[in-house]
Amino acid sequence: MKKLICVAVILGISGFCFAEENLQPLTMTPSTVAQKVVFEHCSKIFKVNQEKLFYLTLASISANRFSVDEIQTTNGYIIFSANRNKYLATIAKIDNSNAILKITPCNNIYNFPPGIITNTFKYIDLNIGTEIKS
Repeated sequence: MKKLICVAVILGISGFCFAEENLQPLTMTPSTVAQKVVFEHCSKIFKVNQEKLFYLTLASISANRFSVDEIQTTNGYIIFSANRNKYLATIAKIDNSNAILKITPCNNIYNFPPGIITNTFKYIDLNIGTEIKS
């Protein structure tokens, strides 16, 4: 097992972690650090019908270990919690073979980890060809 050595400035201004074997700095993934997210990056069109996108979104939220707070299948939205904040995932039909997913913070503060959105979109992209089973 690798041992980690962490060196930090006493005031906590900066810190670096190095793996003992090769002494390379370990960096945090930018998608896990809270940052200003542009509203335009909060939505994406998928080439799938609205119902399938709803179930893929629900599966993505579950796979990312976010907690589901409320599901409304009639209106096509899911409220979930991640990183101590609540988010609204809205699914809307564009036409018979396209639907849009929009994920926005419920408190309208767009300073949050962008990985919440990008990981959800990636999961859907990777599983868009899978069959929905009841």
